[in-house]
Formats: sequence, C-alpha cells, structure tokens
Amino acid sequence: MSNVKYVLHKARALAHAIGMPLVLSCALFLPVIGHADTTYDYFRAVALDNQFEVASLLKKGVSPNLTEAKRGDSGLIYALREDSMQVFKLLLNAPRVDLGLRAKNGDDALMIAAWKENLPAVKALLERGVEVNRDGWTALHYAAAKGNNEIVQLLLDQQAEIDAESPSQITPLMMAAQAGHIYTVKLLYDAGADITLEDEHGRTAITFATYGGHDDIVKGLKYLLSKANQKATVQPAPMSSQMLLPARLPPMD
Repeated sequence: MSNVKYVLHKARALAHAIGMPLVLSCALFLPVIGHADTTYDYFRAVALDNQFEVASLLKKGVSPNLTEAKRGDSGLIYALREDSMQVFKLLLNAPRVDLGLRAKNGDDALMIAAWKENLPAVKALLERGVEVNRDGWTALHYAAAKGNNEIVQLLLDQQAEIDAESPSQITPLMMAAQAGHIYTVKLLYDAGADITLEDEHGRTAITFATYGGHDDIVKGLKYLLSKANQKATVQPAPMSSQMLLPARLPPMD
C-alpha cells in the first residue's frame, strides 16, 4: 500500500471512530505524507545529481544530514555512491552538514570515496578535516582492497593508522594481499605495515594472499619475513574452515 493510500485509510478509520470530518482527520496525517515525499524527492535529486533541486530543498529546511531508509546513507554518502559530484560539492559546504556521519553498516563519506576510488572527493573531505582514523573498518582498508596507491598514500600522509584493525582484526595489508595488489602490499610494507599480525582466526597477510592464489605476494612476504630473521615458513597450514573464508568488507549494496 502506498504512503498516500495508507494515510487515507488511517484518516477514514479515525473519522469513523470519533466522528471527525474526513478533511480534518486527513490534516492530522499531512506531516507524515510531507516527510515521506520530501525524503523521496531529496534522494531522487541526489541520485540525479540535481544540485538545484537539492539546494532548493535545503533552503526549505531539509536537513543536509537526512538519511535514507535502506542503508541509512546521508545525502553526502549517497551522492558518492551515485557519482553525483555536483551534489557532493554542494553538500560538502552545506551549513550544519555532518561530514563524518555513518551509515547503518558503519560506512562514512571518506570510506565510500576511497571505495569508489574518487580521489578528488577524498582530497576534498580531508581538506575539510574529516577524521581518517576510527574504530573498525577504515578508508585505508577500502583503498587497500581496491589497490589504489594514490589514495592509500594520501591517507598515510594524513596519519592513517597503517595496521588499523577491522572488527575481526583484519588489516589493510591483509585486504591488499587477498586482492592481489602487489604494489599496494609493497607500499604498505615500506610504510611500516606489520606482516606478522593475525586476525581473529589466526590468518596473516600470507594466509590472505594464499587464499587469493597470489603466489607472487606469498613469495614476497615470505622473503621479507626471512630477511627480518623470522620464520620463512609462516603459512596457513593446516587451515580451519574459518581460515578458508575470504575477508569481506561491510556490504556495499
């Protein structure tokens, strides 16, 4: 049942129950209709990159921090997902906008910009002082998983925690190793990433590279361990059923 039909149904029920004229009972529910329509119009305009409509809605009092129901994305996050850069620029500078607002799964605007490999957006957010480090998944995890070294380096230059741990203790190096991004693995290692760290299932970066079938990364990491006078045989054997599962970022859909 649509929002409008639902409201009319409720209004008729109220009018019948208390003897109120239907017109007056409908008036009681008008804010519900208005809010639903406003949210729909706002996020439709964001998806279409219609900065003029978004600006008009903001002037009418719509909050720049309004969130949509499915993922809990703010307009800023939604604009990045939809590559709506004109709206992104508008919201970036909107009064009272919360640049660090998180979606239901913990994503924030900087993380989505990194995931989308949107370098201009990453730079713009960092220039506005968006926090690079946070608990759980970070923008560095996302950039490493994508193998975008320019964004990885930019985040490191902003003091991103190189061995940041996800809720299951997965590090950016592990994500890069699993995805087969050998140059990102090298970049992170050279910047000080710890090869020996383990996630909650005892998996190291070598485990993740092994799972991904990236023998070049496995050999390289083992060599680096050997060079550091540590055991060159650190490897995920025998593997438990949990160790065989790939690492997954929070759902992006």
